[in-house]
Amino acid sequence: MEDSDKLLTTREAAALLRLSERTMERHRTAGTGPKFRKFSKAIRYCRRDILEFIEGAARESTSEPPPPR
Repeated sequence: MEDSDKLLTTREAAALLRLSERTMERHRTAGTGPKFRKFSKAIRYCRRDILEFIEGAARESTSEPPPPR
């Protein structure tokens, strides 16, 4: 398994994004965060999806609208 395919817990994904676990939960509920996988009650994030989410958040201006999802 490549490092980019590694599955992360909510805590690990939040640490990578420097967000709180609660913020990650809010993003999941609103559908505004990175892709995630659900195995029964366990939530996991693929490191590759977190990195894509970071790249997708890049802006050149504060007035620039977010990309459509």
